[in-house]
Amino acid sequence: MSLSISLTINGQPRTIALDDPRVTLLDLLRERLDLTGTKKGCDRGQCGACTVLVDGRRINSCLSLVASLDGADVQTIEGLADGDALHPVQAAFIEADGFQCGYCTPGQIMSAVGLIKEGHASGDPERVRELMSGNICRCGAYQGITEAVLEAQKVMADKKGRNAA
Repeated sequence: MSLSISLTINGQPRTIALDDPRVTLLDLLRERLDLTGTKKGCDRGQCGACTVLVDGRRINSCLSLVASLDGADVQTIEGLADGDALHPVQAAFIEADGFQCGYCTPGQIMSAVGLIKEGHASGDPERVRELMSGNICRCGAYQGITEAVLEAQKVMADKKGRNAA
């Protein structure tokens, strides 16, 4: 029995035929759609390497069944930049050296984008660290990650303010 699911992935409408309703969003992205920026870390929802945005919310894609996401809007690291222009969070990660080996970076960036969209990047480094704690960095780049989130939040707030004027 095949199940048909409609998703918007990085702004592109997609209809996906599922032969198995137990397929996770992570496996769909990586194995069927060749969107390999989203990483498979622990496959248990503990490391955050697989973080993507679904309907603007941060989720662990390794724990999300595609069958439960019919009609959802999914954004991955591949859909974050605007052509050659990096998203402010991506640019801030480079500027603040918010990565070392880079394996966790896509999940960290997607979590940071979600955190900022949620309005939780208040300028308080401790709060940012706490709210990003679901994303593990084995290299220990946490200081750079926190700096990147705070800087990107400022840039995005300034940009939003200019657009509202």
